[in-house]
Amino acid sequence: MNKYQHIIGRAQYIVFLAFLALLPFPQVLLRYACVLWLLLWFMEGRWLSRVHLNLQPTRYRLAIPFLLFGLWFGYKLLSGLWAGNTEAWSAQIERYLSFGLLIPIGLWGVNEQYDWRQAGRVLVISCVAAVPLYILWLAALYFHPEWVQYLSLSEPWTYHTNWWVFLSENISQFKHRLYFCSVELFGAIVANFVYRKRLAVLIPALLVMLSTIPLTASRQSILTCAALVAVGMIYALPSRYRLRYGIGILLLGIVIGGGVLMLHPRMQAFNFQAITEIRNISYTHDVRFNIWGTALQHPEDYIEHGLGAGQSWVYLMEQYKQVGLDYYAEVHYNCHNQYLEELMEGGIIGLVLFLVAWLSLLIGSYPKTREMAWLVVLLFMMNMTTECVFGRFDGVALWVGSMLLLLIYHTRVGFKTDTQGKQ
Repeated sequence: MNKYQHIIGRAQYIVFLAFLALLPFPQVLLRYACVLWLLLWFMEGRWLSRVHLNLQPTRYRLAIPFLLFGLWFGYKLLSGLWAGNTEAWSAQIERYLSFGLLIPIGLWGVNEQYDWRQAGRVLVISCVAAVPLYILWLAALYFHPEWVQYLSLSEPWTYHTNWWVFLSENISQFKHRLYFCSVELFGAIVANFVYRKRLAVLIPALLVMLSTIPLTASRQSILTCAALVAVGMIYALPSRYRLRYGIGILLLGIVIGGGVLMLHPRMQAFNFQAITEIRNISYTHDVRFNIWGTALQHPEDYIEHGLGAGQSWVYLMEQYKQVGLDYYAEVHYNCHNQYLEELMEGGIIGLVLFLVAWLSLLIGSYPKTREMAWLVVLLFMMNMTTECVFGRFDGVALWVGSMLLLLIYHTRVGFKTDTQGKQ
């Protein structure tokens, strides 16, 4: 049995490394890697042992976020009782299955063959390699536009004589710009912990990964990156100075991030006055303001217990037509805000469960590993303000990868350090 577990455990770890390496790339193989890894984990049989269920208080904190995300997913399952469109409900449940399937991983953990530094290096190397690979691939399509017809792309292709505009407008054909930048920012977070003492490696790697933000013209990623840098700087301060200078650093990060964002080409026609008129629908407003304004026309429709999983999209399609946004219905715009989607689909209860699950990652972290938890949570929380991050499997896969890396990091570093400190 031990030999069997060792072989399956080794194969499981290799597939996990492959899963991390695939994160920056299109999700064609990513789904299969995720499913295969979960299958191998269950085949290993850790869940058959009572030893791993003996959760001492120090270890139990690692399971809390997994349990709470599972509880939130359970509420989505339950919402099928009142969801109007069963097909939309089942489609979301299928995409969100990982939130439930990862509960036993949080309880039993992973085998001892997992090395968080090696896993982190694989992710960082893949993130760095992805940048020139995407550039070369899009350069080939730029000079050979006739190849596009063989790709069977679901979205319209944008031709432009300017190379940078061509890349930024078309990279989402393969990996949506926000998800690509999110993976690269996650890679930058991990690189900060893996290569912290090797600046000759860390700095070039960070420059390459962060170059994806101007290359893809992602607006949200500018603000997210500024917030991550600000929090990283706060953690770099001695603990006695963090409270004193923390607020100033955060404000400076907001000012710098906002200033850079104002110079963005996609912000030149942005009307900030529309924020105060968000419920006044107009084609002159930013697309997201119109979407949010449409969703907020009748909050009484969903505020109590929600419409049910997957129903926000169905609801919006009807509302778009009522307010005269027929084009939005044609292109099937979703909420473009994860918090608003959770409120619409789960009501106050669903939104609170969702927020508490994220908060538990910070509370449940060991002091030694809380910095990484803060940065990962901030990465998701920022991006969820302008996108339904879990509306695509790319977002779910990033959540799976970040949760597992945090679990391994906390177990190998946080739990060990916490235990040694108490002895």
